[in-house]
Amino acid sequence: MFFSGMLLVTGLAALIKGASFFVDGSSSLAKRLKVPGLIIGLTIVALGTSAPELAVSTSAALQGANEIALSNIVGSNIFNLLFVLGVCAIIHPVPVEAGVLKRDLPVSIISTVSVFILTSAAAIFSGQFIDMGMEEPAGSVGRAAGILLCVLFIVYIGFLISDAKKHPESDEGTKIKSWSVGKCALFIGVGIAFVVGGGQVVIYSAKEIAQILGMSETLIGFTIVAIGTSLPELVTSVVAARKGETGLAVGNVAGSNIFNLMFILGISAVIHPVEVNVASVFDMGILIAASLLTFVFLLSSKMLKRIEGIIMAGLYVADMIFAIIR
Repeated sequence: MFFSGMLLVTGLAALIKGASFFVDGSSSLAKRLKVPGLIIGLTIVALGTSAPELAVSTSAALQGANEIALSNIVGSNIFNLLFVLGVCAIIHPVPVEAGVLKRDLPVSIISTVSVFILTSAAAIFSGQFIDMGMEEPAGSVGRAAGILLCVLFIVYIGFLISDAKKHPESDEGTKIKSWSVGKCALFIGVGIAFVVGGGQVVIYSAKEIAQILGMSETLIGFTIVAIGTSLPELVTSVVAARKGETGLAVGNVAGSNIFNLMFILGISAVIHPVEVNVASVFDMGILIAASLLTFVFLLSSKMLKRIEGIIMAGLYVADMIFAIIR
């Protein structure tokens, strides 16, 4: 148990450090190639911050651990919405940009609802759903659905890039390191190696811990692995909140959640069809409810207040307790 726990911590540390190396090297290389900073942020940095989830879910898909592949994505999205934004709002009220409220949050909600319907509608309306056990299959995300999710994500990113080109002034203040091509290549290579290797270690150790403790792979993916892979978003957001720089928090979380659900789930399903069990159906339902609650809070006053942050963080803790009891 101790050895598996140390492996898990080491794997998560490698994921986080590898993602940081990849972002620094890729961003610097893109800058040398005269790519606008805002576009770098929308593509390379977005990929880097979600690299831990990507590595874990694709590694899980390759090893046939579908429960971890999906529960990691859903768990990370709930963690980002309720806990990361909630903690930020407790530290400092979190404002939201009009574009995020009108575009990114609705896209995040629509994509979540679409995946929920795609994977779970048949089971829910079959009349047998209530009597099914938590680990029983309720649906799946096949390769065709995975390809569709990836295509929709590419369309979404294309739209963001097109919109960014129309507002070049937004590029001001973007801080990107300027390195030699050799140093960029070194950081990119080391970053990819750390992310890939870390992902493999996390899946192996998570499965071992699940077997030792008698936990389901869905539960360990939804809790320990999901929180671990979301640590970069939490640390970055909390540091920004302590400085009072919370303006980008909602946009970052919405973008990360869209990336996780469309691209990472899509890639995982293309590698190996992802089976959805009853527990994951419940978790996706909770993710939809959390998304709608966040949207309502933001819509009412164009920001998340401290009391709303306390409610959101409290709901996340309650959801964790529910998941463990379940």
